[in-house]
Amino acid sequence: MAHLLHLQASPRRLRSYSARLAHAFLDAYRHTHPNDQLTTLNLFDIEMKPFDGSVIEAKYAILHGQKHSDQQRQAWQHVESLINQFITADKYILSCPMWNFSIPYRLKHYIDILAQPSYTFTFSPDTGYTGLVTGKPLCLLLARGGAYPAGSDAQTFDLQKKYLELVFRFMGFTDIRSIIVEPTLQDGPDTAQQKLDQAAQKAKTMALDF
Repeated sequence: MAHLLHLQASPRRLRSYSARLAHAFLDAYRHTHPNDQLTTLNLFDIEMKPFDGSVIEAKYAILHGQKHSDQQRQAWQHVESLINQFITADKYILSCPMWNFSIPYRLKHYIDILAQPSYTFTFSPDTGYTGLVTGKPLCLLLARGGAYPAGSDAQTFDLQKKYLELVFRFMGFTDIRSIIVEPTLQDGPDTAQQKLDQAAQKAKTMALDF
């Protein structure tokens, strides 16, 4: 039995195109993987402590090979709990809207918590950075109000897909797939629904052997 973790990065829930795309994926996945465990983690619902004070000091204690103080250890337990929840999953989908050409701030906060040395990556002067989260598939389910197709002038504004692929590859992912619904705003609701239907069909097909 595998564990699929769904990271939801929109506060709009099922009004969100990315969330609706994830719903289509998960509905198909449940039918073809009935024994798997599915967990949805809405990043706008969970507690994520500010990455400052004792938390940042605890991180630098690790970087410098120092022991944590009691206060640092307590603060770092929150970071470790979120990292452990993430790395113990077997498969991942991330449903994410584009905000200001990039990603929602809560997702960036979550990534800043995950990307920690000795947990999701290591560094060696000889080999450089090495990701530690390996052998697991990740599907990016992305929505954008505008259209940023590959090869177009608009693609240069797409810092959503580019950043997510970069940071998860940094953590060790090599099997990264993506399904995009666009545009959801600029051409009106009829076009948005048509694009969602097309993307949802792709999501259902991908879910079969994910």
